[in-house]
Amino acid sequence: MGRRILNDALRTMVNADRRGKATAMLQPISGVMVSFLNIMKHRGYIKKFEVIDPQRVGKINVELHGRIKDCKALTYRQDIRAKEIEQYRIRMLPTRQRKRF
Repeated sequence: MGRRILNDALRTMVNADRRGKATAMLQPISGVMVSFLNIMKHRGYIKKFEVIDPQRVGKINVELHGRIKDCKALTYRQDIRAKEIEQYRIRMLPTRQRKRF
């Protein structure tokens, strides 16, 4: 597991969905994972999820909807200030400009 908790959880859900299972058990949990699952539920990718024993290691039982084709997490996270977001976007994200010949 290690530091890639969200990536491992998403892989678990994708693998369970490909096997045709109705539920997936995710462990360990984090606040970022719960927020991401709320977004997935709102957009209709999962039916519902239940957090079991959040004070300890915790588990999340996710009911799958069967709509997940592939899902990956960005493993590189960096703390930046709000003022630096635009500079970071220009420097790190791919450009959307077309090259003219």
